[in-house]
Amino acid sequence: MTEPTPAGWYPDPESPGQQRYWDGNAWTENFAPGGAAPVPSASAAKKPIYKRAWFIVVAVLIGLGVIGNLIGGSSSEVPEATPSVTEGAPQPADAEDEPAVAEPEQEPVAASEPKPVEEPAEPAMTMGQQQAVGKGEDYLDFAAFSRQGLIDQLVYEGFSEADATFAVDYIAPDWNEQAAQKAQDYIDMSSFSRQGLIDQLVYEGFTAAQAEYGVTAVGY
Repeated sequence: MTEPTPAGWYPDPESPGQQRYWDGNAWTENFAPGGAAPVPSASAAKKPIYKRAWFIVVAVLIGLGVIGNLIGGSSSEVPEATPSVTEGAPQPADAEDEPAVAEPEQEPVAASEPKPVEEPAEPAMTMGQQQAVGKGEDYLDFAAFSRQGLIDQLVYEGFSEADATFAVDYIAPDWNEQAAQKAQDYIDMSSFSRQGLIDQLVYEGFTAAQAEYGVTAVGY
């Protein structure tokens, strides 16, 4: 390893014929004629401390250390952001811990029942119609009548034709059954041929078909 050049006056490499002072590390700004080297003054012989290499290195290291402390201190002063937790507030449970919510079972939709057909309200009867209906039912309780025969009987009792007709149609008995009952009444009190019995039922007001039914029903 080469020994460093000691401090002293040396020929100036930039200006031949003059000397320049070497402080042991670098050339200074002190010059002298090229003769004998002058005794360096204290200021010339000694380089200012802030221009010395070791001072510059130490100053750089100190500066880096100060900057590092500033950066480290500023980062340590900033607290980490943590989510605020309200005291007493329920904490959200993990999705795995939450119990499965059972969906309500859907009840089968029952088929709608057909609405009952509303029967038309019966028309209100007059007093004459009410009495005619009652009288017609009384006659049918002890004797058989054809439709026309029952109407005639109610008219004979003093009811109007309209009230008598209304009452007979309102009662609406089975006229075939009435023909059969009337045929039996005639046979019970007298003898008849088949045709004679049919003619007698037609005379009573039954239709030919009703008379035929009545005669057949009694075995004729």
